[in-house]
Amino acid sequence: MIATDERVARFVSERLGFSICPPFTCMGIERDGEIVAGVIFHCFEGPAVHVTVAGTGWTPGFIRAVGEYVYGQLGCLRMTVTTEQEAVATLAERFGGKREGVLRDQFGEGRDAIVVGILKNEWKFGKVASE
Repeated sequence: MIATDERVARFVSERLGFSICPPFTCMGIERDGEIVAGVIFHCFEGPAVHVTVAGTGWTPGFIRAVGEYVYGQLGCLRMTVTTEQEAVATLAERFGGKREGVLRDQFGEGRDAIVVGILKNEWKFGKVASE
């Protein structure tokens, strides 16, 4: 089940060890009443939005919903994924993303962020309704 309430932001923030300041929106996966994965969409800049990700258990329906939100509803040309989880970065690459670098100490001392950019025309996980 997809959740979009404050529990998702709390889940991601707890894993990061800090909160992302509003404004933001969020989307997460809920299993048995618990959030197991989440995405915070922040730093919306018109053609781009930053996406901070934490958790496990990503489903095809959830991934499609993320793409539809970013590329369809927001109308972005790119999303910038930041994560310290290698598995999440690898997953973003499977969806068409390219590793663009590392943000040193982004999540705290010794906790670097992997940056993966995914352009709308590279998105490999289903068509976006606006296309």
